[in-house]
This record gives sequence, C-alpha cells and structure tokens, in this order.
Amino acid sequence: MVLIDRRQMLALSAWAAASSRAWAQAPMEPHERDLYEAARREGQVTWYSAQYSADTSEAIGRAFTERYPGVRCSVVRSTSQVAFQRLSQDQRAGVAQCDVFASSNGGHYIQLKRQNRLTQFRPVNADGMLPMLRTADPDNYFQYSSLGIYLLGHNTNMVSDAEAPKSWADVLDPKWKDKLAVGHPGFSGAIGIWALQMRSMFGPDFLRRFERNKPQVGRSSIDPVTMMTAGERAVGVAVPSASTLFAASRGNPLKLIYPTEGVVAVPAPSAIMSNAPNPNAAKLFMEFNTGPALSRITRTMFSESLRPDVPPPEGCRPLDQVTLLSPSLEDADRGVPELREQWRDIFGV
Repeated sequence: MVLIDRRQMLALSAWAAASSRAWAQAPMEPHERDLYEAARREGQVTWYSAQYSADTSEAIGRAFTERYPGVRCSVVRSTSQVAFQRLSQDQRAGVAQCDVFASSNGGHYIQLKRQNRLTQFRPVNADGMLPMLRTADPDNYFQYSSLGIYLLGHNTNMVSDAEAPKSWADVLDPKWKDKLAVGHPGFSGAIGIWALQMRSMFGPDFLRRFERNKPQVGRSSIDPVTMMTAGERAVGVAVPSASTLFAASRGNPLKLIYPTEGVVAVPAPSAIMSNAPNPNAAKLFMEFNTGPALSRITRTMFSESLRPDVPPPEGCRPLDQVTLLSPSLEDADRGVPELREQWRDIFGV
C-alpha cells in the first residue's frame, strides 16, 4: 500500500479545489441548464447523506451550491439506518423534508420502490459512469452514487504486517480476542452488507464465532478506524478503505489489509423521493451525483472514483485487480433486516 504524506494530501486537495472551480465555471449542458433554471425557482435541495463522512458531505454540498448559485444544498448527515428511520418518521408524520435519499443499504431502495415512494429518473451523467455502476435499477427509480470498499486494517504499532490477519476467516482465530473492532448493522448499512456476505461465505455460525473474540462494537463503519487510531484495538474489521487511508495520510499508524477472499464492495444508490418538496433541484443534484465533479471531490478523501474519466484515489488498488464480493440488492433487502436481529441477539447490542 502507498501511504500518502501531508504534502501529497495538500497537493490532492489543491488539485480537487482547482478542478471544482473549473467545473463550477464551465458552461452548462442544455439539459443541465434547463434543470438549473427550474431548480433555482425552488431554491434548495435537502440531501439525506449516509454514504460519505460529514466533512465530505459538506464539501459536496458546497461544491453543488458553487456550481448552481441560488440552489442551496442542505446536508443532513447520519448513518444509513438512522437516515432511513428519519425518512420513515417523516412519512408517519406526513412531512416531506427529504429530496434525495442516499443510503449504503441497497435494500432500502427495494423497499421504497415497492412502496411507490421513489421518483422515476435517470441522470444523463449515469451513462458515463463505470460499467458496473451505470444501472442500479432497470426501471430507473434509483441510481448508484457511491462505491464503498470494505476490508481489514491494522495499527502497525500494535500488530506487524507479518502477524496481521490475511483473510476474513482469520478474524475468527482466538488469538484476536479483545483486539478487534467493528461497526454495527443496526446503524451502518455497509456493516449489514458485510455481515450478510460473511454469513454467506462462512455459514450461519460466523457471527457467533466472531462474537467469541469480543470485538469492540461501534456504530458507523468508521468507528473501528477511530478505535485503531486511538490504540484501543489493533485490527479493524470491515473498515472503509477511504476513511482508513485518510487517517493514515494524517500520520496515523494504519494500514489496509486486502483479504485473500476479496473485499466487500458496497455500491450504494441515491434516489429522489416521490414527495420531494424540490423535485427539479433533486434531479439536478442526481446529475451532479453521477457526474465527474463528485468523483473529483471525493477522491481527495480517498473514496473510489465512480467514473473512468476520474482516476482512482492514491493508495488504492485498481478495481480490476481486486476480487469484489457483494450480495445482490434483493438479497440485502431480504437478509439484512433478519441479520440485524440476529446480531442484537448474539452481541447483546
């Protein structure tokens, strides 16, 4: 793995800022201008963001408003399950607040589509995305807008490269008791997807065997990165590559581990709510979500690029050199809710 020092980080940030400014000043395409004129009459878009960190989400919101003056992006950042609960509370209260819903749990969209709560819309920019991300839903009720890669990581001051686990199966070894950290599927959609994939690969007793090692359970998938950084735990399980690389770029002794079985890939959708109070601004934001500007911004935070015209972040293996593991959206819809209950029963949290 290539570690990024502070000078490289500043260079990346400067490159992204310059790219963002150039994009903000670039002429608009005809379809983009039409949406912008309609969105400007609405004045804002509210984005329930659960796919990026708070800092990254705010940077995305600022870039959108810079490109489209007069259309303010209101960012509501939380974990995926909390965002979905907030959306459900809005519905029960008869309140329409969310324009664009972005969760890392693909099963949410199967459910929302089934309930006729999504707007049918395909961004023009989706045609320029990576082939694996171009079509999330054949009926175009939701569209991929982020790609999370989840793997193992370790604190190099606490565990050497030679001693570190090499595979997902290794975290079941008793020698890692009281040394592991993981997120919670009741809060993080990505952790739900990871746990479902592990159970599929290693059998229904995987979680019980994993619990015997007494991992420290946080909420977000980012929490284990914080725990490793603080020296509370030596190994992070199902940590996002972006957050781990970002922490390492700040001088923290963290390193990614690419498990021999493959990494868990979580392509995560966004969708416009059927009762969106600002539907034109929402469509404009979906164009922004799938265009090159978003990948340029998130690349500086080490998130995977969604497009072939934006290079992958520094320190990441090219996706064509990595085995990608992921359940289908339908499997996630069926399996993650049941798995969350099993998790609470096993871990007691």
